[in-house]
Amino acid sequence: QHYYITNNLRMSYILSVDQGTSSTRAVVIDCNTGVIIAEHNVLLPNIFPKEGYVEILPNQILETSNECIDTVVASAGAKGVPLDKIAGLGITNQRETTIVWDAKSGKPLYNAIVWLDNRTNETVNKLVDATPSKTATHFKSVVGLPISPYFSAVKLRWLLDNVPGVSEDGVLFGTVDTWLIWNLTRNQEEGEQGIHVTDVTNASRTMLMNLETLDWDESMCQFFGVNKKMLPKICSSAEIYGHIRHGAMKGKPIAGCLGDQQAALFGQHCFQRGEAKCTYGTGCFMLSNTGTDIVQSQHGLLTTVAYKVGSGPAIYALEGAVAIGGEVVRWLRDNLKIISSSSEVEQLSGTVDSTHDLYFVPAFSGLYAPYWDPTARGLIIGITAYTNNAHIARAALEAVCFQVCEILESMDADSGIKLQCLRTDGGMTKNKQFLGMQADILGISVECRAESAEATAMGAGMAAAMALGIWNVEKLPGEALTYNPDMGDKEREQKLAKWKDAVQRSRNWVG
Repeated sequence: QHYYITNNLRMSYILSVDQGTSSTRAVVIDCNTGVIIAEHNVLLPNIFPKEGYVEILPNQILETSNECIDTVVASAGAKGVPLDKIAGLGITNQRETTIVWDAKSGKPLYNAIVWLDNRTNETVNKLVDATPSKTATHFKSVVGLPISPYFSAVKLRWLLDNVPGVSEDGVLFGTVDTWLIWNLTRNQEEGEQGIHVTDVTNASRTMLMNLETLDWDESMCQFFGVNKKMLPKICSSAEIYGHIRHGAMKGKPIAGCLGDQQAALFGQHCFQRGEAKCTYGTGCFMLSNTGTDIVQSQHGLLTTVAYKVGSGPAIYALEGAVAIGGEVVRWLRDNLKIISSSSEVEQLSGTVDSTHDLYFVPAFSGLYAPYWDPTARGLIIGITAYTNNAHIARAALEAVCFQVCEILESMDADSGIKLQCLRTDGGMTKNKQFLGMQADILGISVECRAESAEATAMGAGMAAAMALGIWNVEKLPGEALTYNPDMGDKEREQKLAKWKDAVQRSRNWVG
């Protein structure tokens, strides 16, 4: 399915905000070529108040977004693209991250609880015990997700239990997209509230939305003890939600909204059933388009909404999520201090030809797909007197590759179709050595475009431009670089078996 609409020549640019875990960025995209003509990025600090806790200040999410919007508008203007050529705004965001705030004052009642946060392990245990089957997968047929610290409803339940005032009337819940849209469409000077909405992709990550009805599920809200009054209205991924009330884009429509991984699938043009992409950001996320079919995984994957364009049908996806992807490089830099910048990991790991049987399982907050095991913890195994920093760096990169490989195995098993080529995007794809490693460990081709590092922002911009009738690009811009596997099947199988052994040794560490 393709969603290309006749171009409106007067306004031929779209602005896209990509609000991520570690940074906020904004880009301006030419809707006739798909080329990014201006961009701005601001780092976003995370807060780690206790072990397992990961938070962000909600107002910093908003402030960095406003800064990026205003700066990129000015940058586009300096390059000859005036404001009147920019038709509107698309938003993509870190998913599951949970915010609650007072509807009148707009003041957050607590810091944003980040998707990576695993303070809710005890909450999860109580919730699992409360299900009729006493299993984490009890509601998977309704919401596509297991009960896990990862998802928003579990975080919201923790807030309701632990933060005074959250259960009172006049408190709103939202993921980051909802928080941004509410604030951007709010006229604070006149005391008006913002527009309280989310899209189907973000709603599908809460554990509260029914995958078939695409609406909040009454039984799920009752199970989690959530009042539906605090929930946003669920909309499609491409429609006009409201208009911006302040800043450089004042008066412009917000017309696109997708969770970051679905936005990357969209931005990679994975519109056909069976097409898949993997985004290498803080975590790693592989999504495979399953068309209009809701496919329930038998191999530890999640069922999620891929996108819904306006009044068109909902398109679904299977997803494999890895908690620690690029985050492991940050850990090498900030915790072990064996590199001073993330880009140095390629050079350091390239000084050795192999890990020499060293394996690194970065289960810092448990394991996501396909294990869904919060009891696992990080492990480095195979250390000898010969081991040095370079071996650890290389093992860290291989760990990301192995985790993605296990997700691919699950996808192949669920779909019955062996993927032949994986499209990639995200910050780690700038590391060419890493992409070669990934092709070797997967045993299939890995494709990357220079522009694909921005696939997430591109997807949200595309959705907004389609809603406004100005998208006019049928092919992804730029040439694709393809990395083919050099490793033999026997070596690959031996390495994967050892990796799986290391993973099993990391499990059941936390009681």
